[in-house]
Amino acid sequence: MKTVFVATALCAVFAVVCASLALPVDHLSNLAGLMPHDVGASMAMMCAPVLNQRARGLVAIRNDGGNATAILNELKQTFEAFKDANNTELANLKKGLGDVVQTEQVDRINAEITKLQKALDDTNVMLAAIKIGGAAGDIDPDAAEHALAFNKWFRKGVDNGLSDLEVKAKLTTQSDPDGGYLVPEETETTIDRILGTVSVLRSLSRVISISTDTYKKLVSMGGASSGWVGEEDDRPNTDTPTLREIVINVGEIYANPYATQTMLDDSRIDIAAWLGDEVSIEFAEQEGAAFISGNGKKKPRGILTYQNVPNASYAWGKIGYVATGQAATFETPSASVSPADCMIDLYYALKSGYRNGASWLMSDAVMGTVRKWKDADGAYIWSPPAASADVATILQKPVYTDDNMPAIAANTFPVAFGNFNRGYLIADRFGIRVLRDPYTKKPYVQFYTTKRVGGGVVNFEAIKLLKVASS
Repeated sequence: MKTVFVATALCAVFAVVCASLALPVDHLSNLAGLMPHDVGASMAMMCAPVLNQRARGLVAIRNDGGNATAILNELKQTFEAFKDANNTELANLKKGLGDVVQTEQVDRINAEITKLQKALDDTNVMLAAIKIGGAAGDIDPDAAEHALAFNKWFRKGVDNGLSDLEVKAKLTTQSDPDGGYLVPEETETTIDRILGTVSVLRSLSRVISISTDTYKKLVSMGGASSGWVGEEDDRPNTDTPTLREIVINVGEIYANPYATQTMLDDSRIDIAAWLGDEVSIEFAEQEGAAFISGNGKKKPRGILTYQNVPNASYAWGKIGYVATGQAATFETPSASVSPADCMIDLYYALKSGYRNGASWLMSDAVMGTVRKWKDADGAYIWSPPAASADVATILQKPVYTDDNMPAIAANTFPVAFGNFNRGYLIADRFGIRVLRDPYTKKPYVQFYTTKRVGGGVVNFEAIKLLKVASS
């Protein structure tokens, strides 16, 4: 009787797992084959009604926008409570254990519970690799199959045809595992989300995803003439506008986190979250420095590495700047001139069409200096955030700190002001690749993780700089 009860509980658990993960019904018979003969023989008959009922329920939940993960979590809690109660009963039963038949029954029950626990652990692995909640149609079967295979390779090093599954899941068009394997889309999204939080300029700029090593964009330089005509007047030809090509090449950044095999064997660890946490900070630091001062060779080109000219002499391909008026500091030559005046000049150096959506960018140290400045009426130009979710402002425009921006010194550019979403473009090469290395640093397993990214200015009018110089 006890064995049948355990089998029924296992059946209910497995029914929900199959339904929620859209697994085929024949998985039920596979599991039944693992059970003792007297249980496995009748398992399909017991489970079929439960499976059909739970499957219909989960489909309805998906269509209503519900979350099947919550159901599985609730099921897991129910099983844990059942297991605790069962362990207590078994302990009491063992105290009076006297016959071989009874001993075999207890051992069999324990074995069945162990298998049930493994089924739940395997489900946790699936949930870590597959997006299971949301509306119907969210799960791509090919992407799910790739995610499960990647999870097994990540933990055990068994590829199971993973390179072919990458092509099947539309992550790449080439089956080439020599450089490692592409992470599932959910894992890449996790890493990109963290990068967007940590890397300041990435959060302000326009970010696109590409599938090649180069992004090209044509920009109109103007030059198309026009005029006024009457209803029946001739329309003479107009001049052809001048076009400039912007080319952004991607470079490769890498991180090399490592883990113990014991940690990887723990099916409760979320691989996507672990990898995202491990590599995102390293990626963000490398990116952040390149977006500000990168030379464009095998890395993004930074906003401070383009040719700069006084804003009055601005031309396309160069970035205009406003001088502080002093050769080495922000200080002013007389008490009658506020140091905030150069910030006001920089503010109005940007065309009005770009100021809507513009922001300031400077290091923490420079922010500490600018925050003390007052305008001619004695009011601070820096304003605290209006709410906890907001950022501080200078002259009513948001100000962000990035310590990759230079300190105050002669001929440096410690402050940038611009509409970075229109002025700077970041091109992410689709796909983050991981190479598993269990040999170099035994007993640790290293995960050489690479990401390709490029960046550059695409609108030179949209960004202005403040230069520490007399003119």
